[in-house]
Amino acid sequence: MKEEMEPTLVDAVLDGDPDAFGLLIEKYEKPIFNVAYRITGSTDDAMDATQTAFTNAYENLEQFDPSHRFFSWIYRIAVNASLDMVKGRDEVEMSRPEPDPRRGPEERAEARETSARVQKALLELTEDHRTVIVLRHYLGLSYAEIGEVVSIPVKTVRSRLYEARQRLRSLLMDEHGKEH
Repeated sequence: MKEEMEPTLVDAVLDGDPDAFGLLIEKYEKPIFNVAYRITGSTDDAMDATQTAFTNAYENLEQFDPSHRFFSWIYRIAVNASLDMVKGRDEVEMSRPEPDPRRGPEERAEARETSARVQKALLELTEDHRTVIVLRHYLGLSYAEIGEVVSIPVKTVRSRLYEARQRLRSLLMDEHGKEH
């Protein structure tokens, strides 16, 4: 689906066409789940946050400003839903990535361990830092798109990403050093 079709779909939903919202869900379900998983660290919480994001978007669609892109609006809702899931939680259950059948058992175990270490380090970042890392490195958004999603200037995106990468590197190096 092309971005220029999104305003038409939003208008169709507002005019009472439920199938139009299904098309928006179809396009954004995987990236929304991905951002939710990377922020929450839990498959179950990510599924809940994804459902919450789409429910909130549907219920508040009349507040969508068509002068902005729909994806920025829905990603912001998803980020907020995901951060709400994390707030107040004492422990985060870590989900294991799906095994790659082309890898041997040792490679799969190492990949799971690395993924768990990165996810644990991500969850130690501040919400602002975690959000920009996830949007940039897991969803591949540009600095301008990140700025639009989190409502900050591109200059702030750059500085947050720099700080977040430095902190993430430090956390991973500390964790790696503790293991040896």
